[in-house]
Amino acid sequence: MNIFLKALFYLGIYSLLHFGYETTQVPFLKPICGVSESVFEHLKMGFFAYLSVSFFEYFWFSRSHRVPNFLFSRALSTFLIPWVIFVVWYLGPALWGRTPSLILELFWALTVTLFSGIVGGTFEKEIERMRFSQGTKLLLGLLCGIAFFIFVRFTYISPWIDVFAQP
Repeated sequence: MNIFLKALFYLGIYSLLHFGYETTQVPFLKPICGVSESVFEHLKMGFFAYLSVSFFEYFWFSRSHRVPNFLFSRALSTFLIPWVIFVVWYLGPALWGRTPSLILELFWALTVTLFSGIVGGTFEKEIERMRFSQGTKLLLGLLCGIAFFIFVRFTYISPWIDVFAQP
C-alpha cells in the first residue's frame, strides 16, 4: 500500500477510535477506543489504529501475503507508533510551550498523527527487507502482546503512575 495513502487511512481509523466509544457507548469498543483525553488513551488509539490498518492491508491486498516479514514489519511499526506519537507530540511543547488556541492544538494533533502513520509506513517498508531470527520474532511478539495487554488493561484500571509527576 502507498505510504501516504496508508497514513491517511490510519488517520481516519484513529479519528474513528477517538470518538467511537464516546459517540456510541458500545461496551466492546471501550478497549480499543479513546475513553478520555489522557496521553495514554491517545497512544492506545495510535496502537490500535495502526494495527487495524495493517490487518486491513494484509487481508485486502493479496500480494502482501507474499512479502517476506510482512507480519513482523507491521508488528514492529505498530509497537513503535505510540512512541513516535509521544516524542513528536511533545516536540511542540518543548519548542513553543503551551498551545495558544484549540485550533492550533487540533492542527498539531492531526499533523502528529499523520506523521506517525508516515513514519510507520516508511519503517515497515525497510523492515520487510530484514531477516529476523526466531528470538527476535519471539521478542517482537512478546512486546506487542504486552503493549496490547497494557492498553486494554489500563482502559479499565488506570495506573497510579504519571509520566511527569515528581516522586
